[in-house]
Amino acid sequence: MCLAIPARVTDLLEDEMARVDLQGVSLEVSLALVENVAVGDYVVVHVGYALSRLDPEEAERTLALFDEMSAAAA
Repeated sequence: MCLAIPARVTDLLEDEMARVDLQGVSLEVSLALVENVAVGDYVVVHVGYALSRLDPEEAERTLALFDEMSAAAA
């Protein structure tokens, strides 16, 4: 199963790269597939690539659902 996860952009880097925060984990991802990304935006990340920008409210709802699933599995 493949999973794409919302992450908040914390830094824009050189060569179409960005640092994102994925619920406390900092990762570098490629922005090559997404235009006009700014610090603070949410992007959907899959295997090191930002696939699209995401509305902040939708990102927060999705992350809350992941938290609920994690808590239910514990």
